[in-house]
Formats: sequence, structure tokens, C-alpha cells
Amino acid sequence: MPAVKSLNDLFIHELSDIYSAEKQITRALPKMARAATSPKLVAAFEAHLEETRGQIERIDQLVEVTEGVRIKRMKCHALEGLAEEAQEIIESVEAGELRDAGLIGAAQKVEHYEIASYGTLRTLALKLGYKEAAKLLDETLKEEKDTDSKLTVIAEGGK
Repeated sequence: MPAVKSLNDLFIHELSDIYSAEKQITRALPKMARAATSPKLVAAFEAHLEETRGQIERIDQLVEVTEGVRIKRMKCHALEGLAEEAQEIIESVEAGELRDAGLIGAAQKVEHYEIASYGTLRTLALKLGYKEAAKLLDETLKEEKDTDSKLTVIAEGGK
């Protein structure tokens, strides 16, 4: 891993990390949807999978419009751990409301990681003068917050 020596290096590092995280999420969400029993939760996971694919495309777009920014190949170890926790719930909790509650918790941990990451990236983009990048990152940040709120509603038994 090359040393981070500037704000731009930090931006690229963080962007590369969340790019890896989003790719991992596209592999984890279908498993979570298959393991869930609540139709609302299954639908939420499936909808978020489509949204995540769009977020990956948005990162690709950000790289295209931001001079000097390229994604580095790296693995998001935080997301890898969160995905393992979700898999443990799938394997150790019998299908039903209890597993669904565990899956919602696992998904919200991921959402909170993404919210922190995209918030940091948006701030870095603004500091670097990457206005278009900041706008794209803010769109994704809003989506992540909305997903977190939707999961809370499902957990509380709402619509």
C-alpha cells in the first residue's frame, strides 16, 4: 500500500476503499435477501442491490470527471468483516423474525460504515475543490441515509 502523503492521496485511498466495499455489498445483498423471511426486508435488500450498482456507476462517473483521481485496487477489510458477521447470522440463526432482526442489524452496520465513508469523502472533495465529485458523493450519502431509515422502519414493524 503506497503511503498517503496528501489530501488527494487520502481522497483516492478512501474512494478506493468504498469502491471495494460497494463491490462486496453487491455479493452480500443477494445472500441476505435469500436468507430473509419478511417480504418487506427481502424487497429492501433487492432494492438496495440495484441502488448499490448505481452507486458503483456513480463512483466510476466521479473518476471520469475528476482529473488526477484513479481507483486503486484494494480490499475494504471493514466491509469484509461486516459481511462475515451477516453470514454468521445466516448460519447460526433459524429462519424467521429473529434472523430478520439480526440481518437488519447487520445491514445497518454496513449503512453506517457507508454513511461515515461518503460523508468523509464529500468533505475531502469539497476541500480539494472537486465540486462535481462532492455533488455525486452527496447523492450517494443521501441514498445511504434513506436506506438506513427504511431499515429502521422495517425493524420497528412499520411500512
